Formats: sequence, structure tokens, C-alpha cells
Amino acid sequence: MTIAIVGAGSFGTGLAISLVSTGQDITLWGRDPDHVAEMTKTRENAKRLAGVPLPDRLHLTDNMASLAGIETVLVAIPMQQLGSFASKYSGILNGKNLVACCKGIDLERRVGPSVILGEACPQSTVAVLTGPSFASDIARGMPTALTLACADEVKGITLQQALSTPNIRIYRTVDVIGAELGGALKNVVAIACGAVMGAQFGESARAALMTRGYAEMVRMATKLGATADTLAGLSGFGDLSLTCTSDTSRNYRFGLSLGRSEPFDASVTVEGAATAKAASALADEIDVDMPITNAVAALATGSISVQDALKSLLSRPLKEE
Repeated sequence: MTIAIVGAGSFGTGLAISLVSTGQDITLWGRDPDHVAEMTKTRENAKRLAGVPLPDRLHLTDNMASLAGIETVLVAIPMQQLGSFASKYSGILNGKNLVACCKGIDLERRVGPSVILGEACPQSTVAVLTGPSFASDIARGMPTALTLACADEVKGITLQQALSTPNIRIYRTVDVIGAELGGALKNVVAIACGAVMGAQFGESARAALMTRGYAEMVRMATKLGATADTLAGLSGFGDLSLTCTSDTSRNYRFGLSLGRSEPFDASVTVEGAATAKAASALADEIDVDMPITNAVAALATGSISVQDALKSLLSRPLKEE
């Protein structure tokens, strides 16, 4: 199976490097010709994944037409840019196996990446690759376990085998909704946990937010047709535990900056901020109680302080767990 990755950010680059370790040639597409030229010259993605050499069998391109003969494309495009990307390149992508590697909920349509890719490319098999992983760990060959979600079980098995590498162990599920929402909503909880730690509210408060945030993830996912077991796996609880406890997480660092009332680098993609807004609106539509998500959405827009957000959560009516 021939494989390419579109999106030369840190995660796309890390996946490409890991896939090369299986002995096959891999193509990595980037939208910025200057960035691609620099990577080709230096054999390093200094902009997104500094210090990790790019293997010789990793081929770089900014020409989407060069992917015409590729069978499987891993789509590592930021969630809020995915719709325009899929529409622009649907003529080339349609009919291929498409594996979404982004996490989030589209702000305008309030759907996940599988819906966007599936509608833009109706002849494609669409899957989702998600789970607890940092790009630097993957690129450096550190052991990582991920979930591949594909509604077509037969195609899912084929993709599971093709995308597994010496350091990436892939588990499989047909629950695409659960896998998508686990990966999306854990970023929202990570922002909340970062804010709590940045404001020096303590480890106990973070543990409480992780636990109650997980309950919100399960409520929304199951209301939309997912199974609770999926959320208890790598794409839910596993990703949540990693993202809410590590400074490597961009969402957690964004939360830290909110809690410390410090500016945050605007060039860094923070999917959880947009996801919080989309999920909060979606929760209203489907009548699901999401107080932490609502608080993060308000924090991300600057309409509420961390202290007021915590006061609001603590003043909610007492109830059974």
C-alpha cells in the first residue's frame, strides 16, 4: 500500500518518519513551498520538529498532483482548515483511503473530520487515527499506542496493518464517533486543567477537572451514538491522561497561560479553544450538560476569568456522581 501524509506540521512529520521505518517510501506534502524547500535542503523540519533528521526515503513535495497514484493519505491538517482543504483537493483525494489525523469539532458545522472528508470525497474510505501521542515521541521511535477508527471493518483491518510501525501499535474500532469525540473533547479538558495549574489551584483541582471532564466527554459522545467503552480506551481516557498532565501539550500550555494571565504564542495551533466553542454550542443543541466545556469556551474568548469560572463550577447544585 502506498502512503502519503498531507500536512507538514509536527504530527504529520512524526508519522511520516515512523512509517519510513517500516522500509517503505513515504511522501510528505506541505502547503508552503518555501518550508518544503527548506526541509528538502536541510533534511529537517526545523520549524515544527527541530532536531529530528528526515530519512532519505521520506520524499517532500508541495505539489498535490504528485499524490495522484497514492492509495492511502493521512490527513494531518488542522481541524478548522480541514473543510477548505478537502474542498480544494477533493478531485485528487476522492477514491483514496483517507485517514484523519486531526482532533476537533468544526466551528461552523459542528461535526468531526470524518464527516467533512466523507462529504468532500464520497468515494473514499474514511478512517480516524487518534490517541495519546506527542509528535516528538513518535518521530524519535518511542513506543506509542493509537486507535484507528473505521466504520468499514475490513478496510479498518487493512489500514491497521499498513499503518503499524515498529514503535506505533494500533488498536482498531468501528466506533468513529467515539474516537473522534474522545480526541476532540480531551483538548478542552486539557485547557481547563492547564488553567487550574496556572492559577495555582493545585493538583487536587486538576484531578477533579479531569474526572468530571471525562464524564462530560462520555455524556456527549454517547448521546451522539458512541459507546462508552471507546471513551474508556486510548482515544478517550488515554489521550485525556496524557494531554492534561504534560507541558508538551499545546492545549495544556494554553490553559497555563490563561491561568497565569500571560500572552500565548498566536502561531501555535490550539485546537481545544475552537473545539470548546463548537462543543458548547453543540451541547445546547442536543441538550447535554457540559459545564466545564462551557467554562473553557468562555475562558478562550476572554469573557470570564479563571477565578470566576471556578466559582461558577463550585457553586453548581450538589448531586450524585
